[in-house]
Amino acid sequence: MIPASFPPQRPLTVRDVLALDALAAGSPEVLAGEAGLDAPIRWVHIAEEAEYSALLEGGELVLTTGLAFRRSAALTRTFLERFQQAGAAAVVVELVDDDGAPDDSAAAHLRAAAAAVDCPLILLTRRVRFVQVTEEAHRALMDHQVRRLERARHVHEVFTALSLENAGESGIVDATAALLDSPVVFEDPAHLVLSYSARDRDPARLLEGWAARSRFVGYRNQTAFGTGGDRWLQTPVGLTGQRWGRLVAPELVPAPDTGEDGTGPGTDPDWDPADAFQVLERAGQALTMARMAGRDRREVLFQARSGLIQDLRQATPPEEQEALARATALGLARGAAYLPLVARLEAPGAADGQARNRQTGNSPATGQAPVADTPDATEVQLRERAFLDALQAWAQSTRQSALASSLHAGSVAILLPLAALELEDSALHRLAAAPQLAGFGWTLGVGRAERSLVAAARGLDSADQVAETAATLGSRNLPFYRFADVRLRGLLALLGQDSRVKSFAQAELAPLLEPGRARSLQLLRDYLAHGGNMSSLATARKVSRQALYTHVKGLQELLGLPLEDPESRASLMVALLWHDLADV
Repeated sequence: MIPASFPPQRPLTVRDVLALDALAAGSPEVLAGEAGLDAPIRWVHIAEEAEYSALLEGGELVLTTGLAFRRSAALTRTFLERFQQAGAAAVVVELVDDDGAPDDSAAAHLRAAAAAVDCPLILLTRRVRFVQVTEEAHRALMDHQVRRLERARHVHEVFTALSLENAGESGIVDATAALLDSPVVFEDPAHLVLSYSARDRDPARLLEGWAARSRFVGYRNQTAFGTGGDRWLQTPVGLTGQRWGRLVAPELVPAPDTGEDGTGPGTDPDWDPADAFQVLERAGQALTMARMAGRDRREVLFQARSGLIQDLRQATPPEEQEALARATALGLARGAAYLPLVARLEAPGAADGQARNRQTGNSPATGQAPVADTPDATEVQLRERAFLDALQAWAQSTRQSALASSLHAGSVAILLPLAALELEDSALHRLAAAPQLAGFGWTLGVGRAERSLVAAARGLDSADQVAETAATLGSRNLPFYRFADVRLRGLLALLGQDSRVKSFAQAELAPLLEPGRARSLQLLRDYLAHGGNMSSLATARKVSRQALYTHVKGLQELLGLPLEDPESRASLMVALLWHDLADV
């Protein structure tokens, strides 16, 4: 809450000065520019000659007795025009003769000249002490400046405290709305509301159709009123060249003729644009710093966890006690055992690309370039980071600690502590069903649980092999995979770089690896998948059995092997599994 002793300070206006006792004694009469009575003033000057207008900087209230021009309508008009052009906030003219009576003749000239000016023109028909007027006005101006300084100091202290407290976005938005006493909305570049504070307004009404309304309010690169649509006061959030969103005060809009920076003839007596600009700009900076700090904290944490996992996988890892101490310091709870896991992330469209490679015969095994559906390195890193963030959110929500980091491109290593070995499956099912990870395509490979953290870290290689192999399975119905689940495919994955296995597989499939034989290779794949059952295969391929027999006979002749022989089918199945693994 914002203390009442530091409310926003509205600028001192022409109307406020006219209400001062010293000036009110002159019976002020507004002859022109009544719409400008709420314009702010910055100082009060006494001037008798039109040439003095060159000394003005704008925003001054001018006091004069008109001695130099009161006897001439032309001189009166010239005086008023010169001071208006110089930016005077108002001109106050005392027209009293030597006896203290109103000077009606001079007043007539002034009334006639009033039509030529737009700024407030005030006639005084009673003598006033200009020294007393300037004294009271300057005292009020100085008091106003002191209060504005106190307000600025308070705003600074509020946002400094929020930064020191590592306040989140909602805390900063709430404080901003309290300082402005107006609703505030923090939105992303797509106009989705990230956080808001409605104050005492109806939240539903504030946010109704927000994205549609916000799109019509032009984005500004500095604190300013929006362009087009509703001219909401706004400030950008993000680093230079990196637009993260904007902070908007939708009820703070400029008065007519007010400039983009809140200055101009248009004014609003209920709030101070300069104060609102200051508050919103500080809030935007605080949000930017909060996001940077949060990102930096996560980055440091991720780097520390990655460093520990890399150290644990070295040929000479740290001692168990050191490893446990470092892991505990990074948030990993002590467990009776530790389970090594690897999550293999799928790139969008990867499955489709693999299917097309198999259909066309393009693969490393054939010497043909595979379909390039692999995303670039930046996209892979962003997916890994998003997965790690989601994994951390799951761990926090379930109070299940985990030590995780990127293992290599597309794979995330996880060390999961278990309170007991018997709880392994239940922990795995909870992780596999985590709602925070539902938006990712991923395959979970499981290594062997160990009572030693260092030993468990060594099992990450096995878990990685399982995850990579399981990701190649045509149908993945299990929530997680162990070596027993990938069976022969897992063994071939381990032997995938063995030149003897490669030579065996290429020799078995040699006739089918030649260019233009992709359909024959697919026929063999389908034949083996149906266990040589011609009826089932004919139904799946939607061809007649007679035509299928002809195709299979041609395949046998091409291979030079009897497909009905179990050993031949087994050899071809092994070769084809190796081919598919090499294709990934």
